[in-house]
Amino acid sequence: MRSGSRLSERWFTLALWLVALLFAWFLIGLGSLVVGDLPQVEHRYTLDQFLDTDQGTSSAEALKQIRREQDDNRRQVEQDQLALEAAQSASEGARETFSNWLKTRDATQRVDQDPGLIARTQQLDALKAAERTIEERLAALARTGLALSEREAAQLRVDNDLRAVAQKRLDAAERGQELRVFAYRLALTLPLLALAGWLLLKRRHTRNWPFVWGFALAAAFAFFVELVPYMPSYGGYVQYGVGVIVTLVAGRAAINALHAYRARQAAVEARPDAERRTEIATDQALARLAKKACPGCERPIALDDAGTNFCPHCGLGIFAHCPACAQRKSTFERFCRACGTPSPDLATPIS
Repeated sequence: MRSGSRLSERWFTLALWLVALLFAWFLIGLGSLVVGDLPQVEHRYTLDQFLDTDQGTSSAEALKQIRREQDDNRRQVEQDQLALEAAQSASEGARETFSNWLKTRDATQRVDQDPGLIARTQQLDALKAAERTIEERLAALARTGLALSEREAAQLRVDNDLRAVAQKRLDAAERGQELRVFAYRLALTLPLLALAGWLLLKRRHTRNWPFVWGFALAAAFAFFVELVPYMPSYGGYVQYGVGVIVTLVAGRAAINALHAYRARQAAVEARPDAERRTEIATDQALARLAKKACPGCERPIALDDAGTNFCPHCGLGIFAHCPACAQRKSTFERFCRACGTPSPDLATPIS
């Protein structure tokens, strides 16, 4: 900010920088939404889309059938377990009754109870046979359950193999989709960065410079910051590669500008003193003098020394006498500080 500029101009400049920052902030918010929503142009993949339709359907149906048979087998086991418990309870009760009856028979020694002994023995045998029948059914159900478990394990291996193949296809499709979405984001942010660079080169000194700087800040943020979370594993190469190219271009431009500036300065310093002073803006000259630098060549000069009237580097006249009061004054001041007399267009430096 120039020291010779008006205070109101400084505030206006600060306000314009605030406009630039606000413009950049709103553009960054809009850009982040657009960049974040770009994946919606692609449909979301699922594993089922890459399963072999016929094999996948057949495997799923086979697993469902096996699990239905397992459920039926478990229900039958539960029913037979209840039946076995009932048979064991009946058999236990009959054995207790038979034992009591035997004690009574031994005590009375009645021979006419022999037919009853045979009948009760046959009844116990029948109950025991019922138990063995249920136990055999449970053993058969256990063997069936084991076979179903083995079939389920084999079918799960088949299903897992099918899903592993489908997962590979899904991963490949998602990688391709990720690359496409990254290309969309790159196609959006890279031209914005290029446009921002062109605007900075060509339009940064126009009256609309706040919008130029705001757009440039937003474009740089979108490319170098917002793009980072969405980059594939090698996406950093793109970002750093562009950064290298931008740095090379900007550095080359800066080097050329420096050499051109030195050439212009050498040409200017070779021109007459009066002609050189008329081409330097007053505000610019006063700002450089406030920094104790020559307004022409911008090299440091000893302004504190009252005898310094010319730049020792380029010979530019720095101080002159006021034609009205002979007060020593800067050749770039429009009015004399002592008497307020306007300075002539070409003041004669102090000799």
